[in-house]
Amino acid sequence: MRAVLCRSFTGPADLRVGEIAEPKPADDEILIDVHAASVSFMDQLLVSGLYQMRPPLPFVPGTEASGVVVAIGERVTQFAPGDRVACSSWTGGYAERMIAKESKSVRLPDGVSFEAAATILHNYGTAYYALVERARALAGETVFITGAAGGVGLAAVDLGRHLGLRVIAGVGSDDKAPLVRLYGASDVINYRSEDLRDRIKSVTSGRGIDIGFDNIGGAILEQMARLMNWGGRLMPIGFTSGEIPQVPMNLPLLKNYAIIGVFVGAWAEKFSAEAAHMNDTLMQLLADGHIRPHIDRVLPLEEARDAMHAVANRTVQGRIVLKIR
Repeated sequence: MRAVLCRSFTGPADLRVGEIAEPKPADDEILIDVHAASVSFMDQLLVSGLYQMRPPLPFVPGTEASGVVVAIGERVTQFAPGDRVACSSWTGGYAERMIAKESKSVRLPDGVSFEAAATILHNYGTAYYALVERARALAGETVFITGAAGGVGLAAVDLGRHLGLRVIAGVGSDDKAPLVRLYGASDVINYRSEDLRDRIKSVTSGRGIDIGFDNIGGAILEQMARLMNWGGRLMPIGFTSGEIPQVPMNLPLLKNYAIIGVFVGAWAEKFSAEAAHMNDTLMQLLADGHIRPHIDRVLPLEEARDAMHAVANRTVQGRIVLKIR
């Protein structure tokens, strides 16, 4: 079968489409005929050797995909051949067929497209876990989301709107403002050209942020740490800047706010039943039109390398999807 192969941790430039043997599902896995796979910043980190874990080489990138079940392991009870599903996995999505854990797969409701489904579990799963499970967000609270036009960021804007939050979107260029406003942001801050402190104080009437949802890290989170409201929750989601922030611990003490880590992948490994329930909830929200993933563009499998370059260069709004069938 055709698959994108990563043979060294040298980044997207060395990715190639090749022929590999079809994988075989273990007892707790399903084999999926892949129709669509999304391209994430995490995928780019994995092929560059910059993620927390390194898969054995060579490997097939792709952490999220959708398609049709063609075979199941002996202990699988939730799925059968012919089922339309989406799945998350550390690797494997950029291929004509992939295996996925039963616990990390979800059945697609009628009417949900493969392309849309391939963008939900990582993006909206991260946003849902952060806002609902970790921050316990309440309607009317103010959330500031950095990287708001990216995959996870835009999902957080969309879900925040659905939850009744006041969404302030942080972007790095003015051309991204219309999209985040369309998805529910009441205010937009360009943190490359505007003074973040002054703007946050202005739009919150001096109260500060109830929930900080940070995808960038580095100096941005360090500034957010000084802009929290009393009893707020500051959440590091990712470090796309490449810099791990340093926060003086007197800041959460003085404002009585919490710094809450968000690592949805590890949570899903430890609490698979809860994660499966979340995935079902997200797919139903999608089917009912309550969330609306934004697909920047759809590309063939052969253009996976270009798609990853676009993600790394931050020229993508929402998600790129690879159409495989």
